[in-house]
Amino acid sequence: MIPIKSAKEIEKMRQSCRTASEILDKVSELVRPGATTKEIDEAAADLMAEAKVKSAFLGYRLGHRVFPGNICISINDEVVHGIASQRRIQYGDIVKLDIGVIQDGWVGDTATTVPAGMIDERVEQLLRVTESALERAIKVAIEGNRLGDICAEIEDEAVRNHFSVVREFVGHGVGRKLHEEPQIPNYGKRGSGPKLKTGMTLAIEPMVNMGTAAVRLLEDGWTVRTADGAPSAHFEHTVLIQKGQPEVLTWRGKTQLK
Repeated sequence: MIPIKSAKEIEKMRQSCRTASEILDKVSELVRPGATTKEIDEAAADLMAEAKVKSAFLGYRLGHRVFPGNICISINDEVVHGIASQRRIQYGDIVKLDIGVIQDGWVGDTATTVPAGMIDERVEQLLRVTESALERAIKVAIEGNRLGDICAEIEDEAVRNHFSVVREFVGHGVGRKLHEEPQIPNYGKRGSGPKLKTGMTLAIEPMVNMGTAAVRLLEDGWTVRTADGAPSAHFEHTVLIQKGQPEVLTWRGKTQLK
């Protein structure tokens, strides 16, 4: 059952998503060669405390595992769920920042990939295509369309540019819980899946690899890396389904869509 939010609940979602976006903007500015991922994680924790919100990730339980970071920080071939440490960012790295906050009982969830200095041209294309896949998916996230329409847009944009999409990890509904129904794969068939309805709030998050789609889980039980060691990019927005143009609740620019 996919939750439908009321007008009052949607306003709560707007607030939590706005806060998540503002924190992500500030944290993104800290990505530079020489900075440690721990420093960035701690800065995010300070910003959350200042905003009087809690991390949606810190203490998140998956079976016997408990996530130890305030945010997810993943570098280069790390796809998602990277844990902050004393590792220093190097010039030319790409750094994935995934931020979730809980504000007044509602979750805002958003992510971006930030280059540390100049990056390889093909890696730069990977970032552009992944963000483009997200934008294309958002454009079809409207009442009356199907969930598969979102999924197919992501896969088509990645494959058209000779990249691959991660299949084991997916987007999701979001609201009172970090993970609600439905699951939103980054691949699929147009016209398939549940019909999208006004009031649904979806975290759409393309995870696109330069090489193979295969990934592996590290011994820490959280960090996901590409199986071939090739770079991966990740972008995410929380989106409100409406009639006509969707509302991007975590948008960080001046306009909703390009």
